[in-house]
Parts: sequence; structure tokens; C-alpha cells
Amino acid sequence: MPIDAAKATAAEPRTTELTWDHKDVQLYHLGIGAGVPATDPGELRYTLEDRLHVLPSFATVAGGGMALAGGLSAPGIDVDLTAVLHGGQTVTVHRPLPVKGSAVQTATVPAVYDKGKAAVILLRAEVADTDGPLWTCDTQIFVRGEGGFGGERGPSGRLALPDRAPDKTVERPLREDQALLYRLNGDWNPLHADPEFAARAGFDRPILHGLCTYGVTLKAVVDTVLGGDVGRVRSYATRFAGVVFPGETLRVRMWRDAPEPGRVQVAVTAADRDDAPVLADTVIEHGQAGPV
Repeated sequence: MPIDAAKATAAEPRTTELTWDHKDVQLYHLGIGAGVPATDPGELRYTLEDRLHVLPSFATVAGGGMALAGGLSAPGIDVDLTAVLHGGQTVTVHRPLPVKGSAVQTATVPAVYDKGKAAVILLRAEVADTDGPLWTCDTQIFVRGEGGFGGERGPSGRLALPDRAPDKTVERPLREDQALLYRLNGDWNPLHADPEFAARAGFDRPILHGLCTYGVTLKAVVDTVLGGDVGRVRSYATRFAGVVFPGETLRVRMWRDAPEPGRVQVAVTAADRDDAPVLADTVIEHGQAGPV
């Protein structure tokens, strides 16, 4: 079996040095659609180096996205990339992300779940610099055809949407070359660029990175209900419920204080495909606005 769950979870933690600077942050922000309109002061916070703020979702690509790459090369894990889908993502921020940084990432595989016809690999990356913890990323990787090994099924709870109209709804159009731009952050999986590879994976054309949609959504929430203040975000969790194709439009619905203060619940759909689900079970936990 390509996945040896016992070996993967018992393996020693793997450490990797991460470095990044303003160019990496700017590229990431551009890759998730920042900079439109180009001279908008709100957009310049994401694109101009002398006033740069870092979206917490940058944690998923800092240092070239080594959390995902390191996890898929962990002992006990040997999978076919055509069978791999991103199942879910959580980023917990311990303090605001710096524009320039050098840190150490410690990566582990806390669990491998048996979903029957598929396996779900949980990858954890804890990142700290000389001042202490920066962020923790939990990544769920869904691998088709690798289940049935007799392991634990794992959690399967779903988060119901609030029984009221969303407080805010925005639409975010995606560029036709969005995936080609986003992959420059370090995720080189040909599923997002090569039509022949996408066809072998069962898609009629390349699909957008789930983490690109993840970033687009966080930016929409920060800009719409958090006053553009990236420092208010404490954690951000989602389940990837469906694919997105470059060139489509995302519809992002937001519920404030759902189900309690300090939380924004979000649902994302593909507006061009009758609101087909894209992100589900999505919650952003945040702090209060600071003094002006």
C-alpha cells in the first residue's frame, strides 16, 4: 500500500527553514487577485512594499509552500498526484505575519484517516522564529483509491449555515490565467496548468488551486467585514467542497457573529455554475478592531 499510516504518524518531525520577503508577499497577493483597481488605497496595502500588510493565508505558501510538499514526501506516504485533492485547510495565527521573515517549520503527520474508498492525510506544520510561534497550518489531503486499510474514519461533522440571509455577499471574478499566476508561489502540481494531466485526473481542463480560492475568500472577508485589518484574523478554517475553474466568478456569502461574536461564517459558490459549492464549513475567527 502506498500509504503506511502507522509509519507516517510515527515518523520523527521534519524541520525546514523558511525565508520570505516583500516580493513573495506581493506575488501571493497578486496571485489571489489583489491590485484591482491598481491605484485603490485599499489594494495598495497588498501590493505596495512601503505599506504592505500580510494576509494570514500567506502562511500556506511562505517559503515556497513547503508544508504541503514536505508532507507528501513524509515517510510512509507515496501517492499518485492525479489521485490527490486538497480536502481542507486551517491556519491559526499566533501573531501578525511579518513582511520579511526567517523561521523554522516543524512538520508532522498527526493522523491518516480511512474513508473507505479514499484516505485523508492530516499534515501539520508549526512555524516559529526567534521571537516564538508564528502560525500553525493543518492541511487535509484527500487521496482517492487509498482507503480500506482498516484505520479510523476520523471526524466528519458538517457546519450548518445560519438560518438567515447573509450580512454581506460579494462576487470575485477570477482571471483566466489565475492558476498560472498562483502556481508561481510554489505549488507546481500540473493539475493546475496542463490540460493532459487534468484529463488523466478526470477534469476536462485544469482547475484552480484550492488554496488560491482560500486566499481570495479571506481577502474578501477582511476587506468587507473586518475593515481591511489583516491583524484581526486569529484563525481561518475551510473544507474544499468543489472545484473552481480559472475565469469563473466566486460568490462569497458572509454571516457576522455566527454563531457567536468574533466569528464570521462563510459559504463560497461558483456563480457561473448555478452556485455549485466551492468552500463549505468555513469560519474566520477574529479579534476586535484596534484603536484608530
